[in-house]
Amino acid sequence: MLLKKRQIGQTDLHVTELGFGAATLGNLYRRMTDENAQAAIEKALELGLNQFDTAPYYGFGLSERRVGDALREVNPNDFIVSTKVGRILKPCAQAEDKYGFCSPMPFEPEYDYSYDGIMRSFEHSLQRLGLSKIDILYMHDIGRATHGDDHDRLFKIAMEGGYKAMDELRSQGLVSAIGLGVNEYEVCEQAMEHGQFDCFLLAGRYTLLEQKALESFLPRCLKENTSIVLGGPYNSGILATGTRRAGVEPYYNYEPASASIISTVAKIEDICEQFNIPLAAAALQFPLAHPAVVSVIPGLSSAGRVESTVQQMQLQIPAEFWQCLQSAGLLYPDVPVPATEQVAV
Repeated sequence: MLLKKRQIGQTDLHVTELGFGAATLGNLYRRMTDENAQAAIEKALELGLNQFDTAPYYGFGLSERRVGDALREVNPNDFIVSTKVGRILKPCAQAEDKYGFCSPMPFEPEYDYSYDGIMRSFEHSLQRLGLSKIDILYMHDIGRATHGDDHDRLFKIAMEGGYKAMDELRSQGLVSAIGLGVNEYEVCEQAMEHGQFDCFLLAGRYTLLEQKALESFLPRCLKENTSIVLGGPYNSGILATGTRRAGVEPYYNYEPASASIISTVAKIEDICEQFNIPLAAAALQFPLAHPAVVSVIPGLSSAGRVESTVQQMQLQIPAEFWQCLQSAGLLYPDVPVPATEQVAV
């Protein structure tokens, strides 16, 4: 079964419904070898994935280097690569483990959402990737959840300077699509007042566990033909591990999950067990039912993980499963749910 492709906004880009989140290739939380990183991307290409998302922040350049090394000799028509701007990597005395990355790269990331900062970041990424193109460019981690009281100042710089740079890169054909790569949908709504965005890479804010984005944000994306690439479909882990795996502390939103989150996920797990559906498979497939969502991109850390994730994406889930979740009050009442395909006999 081939992975379906969906169009990004009004661009000519068509991405597979399952993409490759490459934060893991920056040695997120644990080290991996160059060979294992190469094997993971090769397996993704073999199984039909065409979307690879990276960022300068992921391992301070390590993820971009590994993605570029794996894709450099692949036909450029066979993949779509996205990376991010908003941080400049500054050389430091020595490499050290920080911000969750166990990277050997001796750089310190510094926020810079200015016009010049975005242009420099784009040029640096092209060089680290060693590729002739970047298809999608996201402004990374802008928003109040990241910057707190400094958000208003940085947002002004980002919209007046950074957006102008990204829009120029798009108009010159140097990138095909622009957007934000963030963990909060509110800043996407705010940014839509200042510019035209093709897509947003939204991490964790429209999932099997939370659907508040349905209230205003996703309807606006449909109205303006702005696509959502859904990162973090497991809400930082709990929708992959569940709550019952021995020796594994469930994480939600990058922190140990609260008692209320654990309770809700446990109820979802009960229904998954009733239908013999893996929790991770339900979490992967659920967001794609919304017409604004074109792709989900979990972090993929090995060839084996790529293979198992593709299997979960293609698992047939009966309509009764989703109805049961809705009847139990575990999903928004009017939330779109995946349609069950009829398999020809």
